[in-house]
Amino acid sequence: MSQQEFLTSVQQFMDNAARHVELPDGLAERIAQCNSTYSVRFGVKLRGRIYSFEGWRAVHSEHIEPVKGGIRYAPDADQDEVEALAALMSLKCALVNVPFGGSKGALRINPADWTEDELERITRRFTQELARRDLIHPGRNVPAPDMGTGEREMAWMADEYRRIGRSDAMNQNACVTGKPVVRGGIEGRVEATGRGLQYALHAYLNHSDTPGVNGRKTLKGMTVVVQGFGNVGYHAAKFLAEDGARIVGIVEHDKAIFSPDGLDVEAVAAFRRETGSVGGFPGAETVPSEQGLTHMAADILIPAAKENAITSENCEQVDYGLIVEAANGPVTAEAEECLTRRGITVLPDLYVNAGGVVVSYFEWVKNITHLPFGLMEKRQKVSSGAAVVSALEEIAGRPLGESHRAKIARETGEIDMVRSGLEEIMIRAFDDIMERKKTLNGVTLRTAAYVVTIARIAEYYRAIGL
Repeated sequence: MSQQEFLTSVQQFMDNAARHVELPDGLAERIAQCNSTYSVRFGVKLRGRIYSFEGWRAVHSEHIEPVKGGIRYAPDADQDEVEALAALMSLKCALVNVPFGGSKGALRINPADWTEDELERITRRFTQELARRDLIHPGRNVPAPDMGTGEREMAWMADEYRRIGRSDAMNQNACVTGKPVVRGGIEGRVEATGRGLQYALHAYLNHSDTPGVNGRKTLKGMTVVVQGFGNVGYHAAKFLAEDGARIVGIVEHDKAIFSPDGLDVEAVAAFRRETGSVGGFPGAETVPSEQGLTHMAADILIPAAKENAITSENCEQVDYGLIVEAANGPVTAEAEECLTRRGITVLPDLYVNAGGVVVSYFEWVKNITHLPFGLMEKRQKVSSGAAVVSALEEIAGRPLGESHRAKIARETGEIDMVRSGLEEIMIRAFDDIMERKKTLNGVTLRTAAYVVTIARIAEYYRAIGL
């Protein structure tokens, strides 16, 4: 599947949803279009010669600023992929009511080909090119990690932005999110997308109008296959296992492993760190990666790798009750029609993986306000908890046990505030999707989510007089 087909799928999803929204002539096309895409080419002297690199930063919509979106490092990155991902970012932000427009960036590079020192020099040069065009700026365009990048790259970018002095010094730290906590990041950002998936699945199962998964509405005992065991896939598997789900399959780019009795997520992660692959994990069956999605039936599939994982070519062979899109665009438009016909529900990407941008928003707010989350209310909550303990002990006529005292009077930190805010936003967003779904006749969850977002973006455009 080409990146052009990914872009086409996103456009098809948008076109299908736009038919359910009353819009002025031409506004649907305006919303669907990417406002601008910048291509940058630059050289870096490495290993005694000049190496050339190509990157992109697409701005889908500036109906509200700053625009927001990750930067990925991948050898197969191209402009079509970046534009499709930028469109998804606009929709994602609108769906969860985060005040950002959508953007996305990529650098065509295989990080494994370069040393850490070389990657730092490449990243700093890329940052310079973006900064010259205001494509990294705390009030205009705020990048974040994506595939192939993480806290390390964001720290380099933030430091380079500060070094070249492209914005007022007070807010320079807000030029990117996903930074290490010690460099202005926020607790919970690394786990955010996986944690958001967990909350999204809870919202789906707990909603009174959803059928659950294969007739069940609790994760305990459900079987799960995870495709992609990077940051998102690992955290999703970890959190669902903590909820009582059984992780029966993990599919990576080279090998896939399966065990009907369940896989120990932490043990698999440790094994891969030691060997470089999940293949050969003790006690599990190893099969070729290309057979991973169709090798075993399960209650839930979590595609957490790249786009176009389920297409018209394999949609008849997958056997799951629910597909939860942790990656961007893992199910093509044609494949979703096939899955819907077969009675397989898809929980869509623009909702499921919104946890990353939600917590990025929290980090950006923290950087702009220079106020850590929970600082103002921490002592007040501790005092309130102590008062509750005292009242309960007076009523009971005896001291509470240490475990009960600890639960009631527990201090809350930044991570607690982040998780609480993320969970609330994910619940509200799913309620919005289901409310819209009720008003439409027989549409999928994806279509309902797209309708919510298109209607909201249209309101922004109306407000600015377009």
